[in-house]
Amino acid sequence: MIDLHCHLDLFPEPAVTVARCVARGVYVLSVTTVPSAFEGTAALVPAGSRIRTALGLHPELAAARSHELVLFERLLPRTRYVGEVGLDGSREHRQSFGKQRAVFNTILQLCRNAGGKTLSIHSRGAATAVLDALSLEPMAGQFVLHWFVGSTRQIARAAEMGCWFSVGPSMLSSRAGRESVAAMPADRVLPESDGPFGMVGETPATPWDAWKVVPSLAEYWRVSPRDVDERIMRTFKALLERES
Repeated sequence: MIDLHCHLDLFPEPAVTVARCVARGVYVLSVTTVPSAFEGTAALVPAGSRIRTALGLHPELAAARSHELVLFERLLPRTRYVGEVGLDGSREHRQSFGKQRAVFNTILQLCRNAGGKTLSIHSRGAATAVLDALSLEPMAGQFVLHWFVGSTRQIARAAEMGCWFSVGPSMLSSRAGRESVAAMPADRVLPESDGPFGMVGETPATPWDAWKVVPSLAEYWRVSPRDVDERIMRTFKALLERES
C-alpha cells in the first residue's frame, strides 16, 4: 500500500499510527507543515521502514513562519522529499497570498539548487498560480499535486508539465474532486490519505485508507481493481526511478 501525503505527526497518537504503518508495510510520505517540525517527525520513523519524512512549510502558515526558511535551507540536504508546500488562494488565506508566493518561489529555487527534490504541493484555490510557479522552476524536481482540483485544461497543462497527482478518499466526496480525478491521466495518479485531515465517512483517514480510492479509479478507468493496483505500482516505480 502507498500513501503519498499524510501528516503522521498530527495524529492523536503518532507513534501508534507509525507502528501500524510499519506492521502493514505501508509506504508513507509523511509531510510536515513547518520546518521546525521536521526533526521530531523524522524521529518517529524507525530505521528500515517504508516511511519517508518530507520537509514542509504549508502555505497557510507561510506568512507567520517565513522566518523558518533559514531552517528549511539548513535541513534540506537531509531529505529527498519536500512537502507540504504550495499556495492557498481560499478566502481565509487570500490576504497572505503575496507572502505565500514569495515563500513558495524561494522553496522551489532552493530545491533546484539542491539538485531537485520530490515535492508534495498544495494548490487549493490557486491551481493556475501553482502551475505558473512550477513552470518557472522545472528543475526543482518531481512535482506531485496533492488534492488537485482544477479544470480539464489545468489538469492537461499539469500533465504536460510532467506533474503527478495524489488523490484520496476525501477528494472523491465532492463532485469537483471526482471530475478532476476522472480527468487525470491514469499513469500519473497515486493514492493519498491526507490523514488525519482527510476523512473516510466521519472518521479521520489513516495511511492504509489511501487504498480505498481503488474502486473509484477502477470505475473511471474502466478496468478491474486488480488492474488499478498494478497500474498504481507501475506509476509509483516510475516516480521512484525519476528520483534516482
